[in-house]
Amino acid sequence: MISSPNRRQLLLAAACIAMAGCASVKPVPYSGIASSSYLSPDTHNSRVPYRYDTPVSWRSYRNIIIEPVAVYQGADNQFGNMSEQDKTALASYMQSAFAEKLGKRFELVNEPGPATLRLKLTLTGAKTTTAVLGTFTKFDIGGGMYNSVQAIRGKEGLMNGSVIYSVEIYDALSRQLLSAYITKQYPNAMNVGASFGALKAARVGIDKGANALAEQLSSEGTPMDGVTTSR
Repeated sequence: MISSPNRRQLLLAAACIAMAGCASVKPVPYSGIASSSYLSPDTHNSRVPYRYDTPVSWRSYRNIIIEPVAVYQGADNQFGNMSEQDKTALASYMQSAFAEKLGKRFELVNEPGPATLRLKLTLTGAKTTTAVLGTFTKFDIGGGMYNSVQAIRGKEGLMNGSVIYSVEIYDALSRQLLSAYITKQYPNAMNVGASFGALKAARVGIDKGANALAEQLSSEGTPMDGVTTSR
């Protein structure tokens, strides 16, 4: 027989799971993205639900052009009621984060040339962290239980922010699409620091995505194969 305190904890956890299920936004293969028709579902990576890849040796590329990050304007965007100011702030942060991370692996250039990639990033959706509650659920009994399980599973935390964007990688000279994917990124569900500030969690998600892409382009693997979930 389950005691009353334990029943309350279980009910709180169940309520948290129900709320999270309703609130969680699943990315789509946005119709206004150039690579949309190339993308296929990827059931093996929940953070990268759609992708397209070709055989390519990333180590043969030395330079990269990073286009200005675009904010997606299509009707199938997933920004909810996010303000234009917040969208612009996230796009600016994304530009800096990817330039910083990829600049350690590539020479950042502005013109097409041999051994040069062209990276197109499009911010397609984002969610802010719910003020106070985003932090509270890390410590509340029901929310804490739920977030602990989500952290172990590498899944999204309750009432925390996230970011969704598309990545398109081209050979700069031939303009051939080498790889493309849609990704949703967010902090570890128990990352308390990422719950302070409306956009902090989305920025942590951007950092995670930039790190993962930089790591993959430094190897012979496919972008986003090795996304880490600890942060």
